[in-house]
Amino acid sequence: MAMLMRSACSTIRLAACVERLALQTRTLSISARLLSERRYTKKHEWVAVKGDIGTVGITDFAAEQLGDIVFVELPEVGTEISQGDTTGAVESVKAASDVYAPVSGKVTEKNIALEQESGKINKSPFGDGWMYKLKLSKPKELDDLLDEDQYQKFKKEEEAAEH
Repeated sequence: MAMLMRSACSTIRLAACVERLALQTRTLSISARLLSERRYTKKHEWVAVKGDIGTVGITDFAAEQLGDIVFVELPEVGTEISQGDTTGAVESVKAASDVYAPVSGKVTEKNIALEQESGKINKSPFGDGWMYKLKLSKPKELDDLLDEDQYQKFKKEEEAAEH
């Protein structure tokens, strides 16, 4: 009987431990999402900020609308850009489109892998398909951009207007 009681107590402690771990994991997941939250433009560019560095690319919606991307023009490292400036272009078999700066800053890195494999934008627009990184000069501009929910709503409205 004592052995059965110890086993029951161990099971209860284990269940409590698992419950705490699940709560901590959920908290970490939410924290990570907040740290890497993307902001969007109405022209379908995105920026994800960590510290004072923003990573910029085009959205999956833009990549899908363009089709198979065959060429990418990226800004040069060291270039100072202002919010709304043309920073490059993407060309597909269907169309070409300029890329605009979602925020102001100085380009610190460009994704040179896209020069050889521009299709990475189609495969992973929020991952390997990022275009360039910049050191933000006006972080307050992030407030002018759409959050995830606002962007999804905007996208639905835009799709409805097309049909």
